[in-house]
Amino acid sequence: ILPSFHITMDDHRRNRTVCAEEKVAGIEVSGTPIDKLGREYVDMLKKAGVKMFHKVGCLRHAKHAEEAGYDGIYAAGIEEGGHPLNDDVTTMVLTPKIAEQLSIPVVTVGGIVDGKSMAAALALGAEGVMMATRFMATKECQVHDNIKQEIVKRQEFDTTLICKSIGLQGRAIKNKLAQEILEAESRGASITELAPLITGERCRVAWETGDVDVAPMMMGQSLGRIYEVKTCREVIEDMVNGARVEIDRIRGLF
Repeated sequence: ILPSFHITMDDHRRNRTVCAEEKVAGIEVSGTPIDKLGREYVDMLKKAGVKMFHKVGCLRHAKHAEEAGYDGIYAAGIEEGGHPLNDDVTTMVLTPKIAEQLSIPVVTVGGIVDGKSMAAALALGAEGVMMATRFMATKECQVHDNIKQEIVKRQEFDTTLICKSIGLQGRAIKNKLAQEILEAESRGASITELAPLITGERCRVAWETGDVDVAPMMMGQSLGRIYEVKTCREVIEDMVNGARVEIDRIRGLF
């Protein structure tokens, strides 16, 4: 539940109510936790059987989510695309830090792309993994093929952190717009000046036209290990099979 130019807290409350009424399987929340909207919204969702996961970047936020009644945690390392917490803690440190101290399931986010990273996350104490950038480079993803090929072409060092100056740190690929944003921030640009550069409308245009320079395209460092566009089925099956191979390999070391 992030600040927005158009979406109010009342809108967030209405969205939570709709999720409960429709009995959706689960929701992922980041930013402000649901209980800050009012404890009744947590109770409403739990009564409707909606599983609530909160994406966090630190232990203190994970503990709050557990106390508030969430069903699980997404532990998001600084490697992730989107809006990692400005504590800047890596997945390698964050996952065990949270998993060791919580009793609810922990899912690792950030740098996850294949069986190797899945096996690593499980070894760190996670009960699952979540990917975003990897699924953009799939045949089913409804973005322009130029975007998918850009992901395959890019390396792990081809992302940068933008919008730190306005408290909305985001990891995006390095492109003309990201450079423009960083230059504006270096001059002390206000939120009013930055707003037209980070609007979601730019992303819609990029996804539809394939122009990789017009939007702040949020992607994680995992793009450095994405080598081809696959179907979602291939991604998942290769990931599970690869994780089994890695786990068996590690067993053989002891």
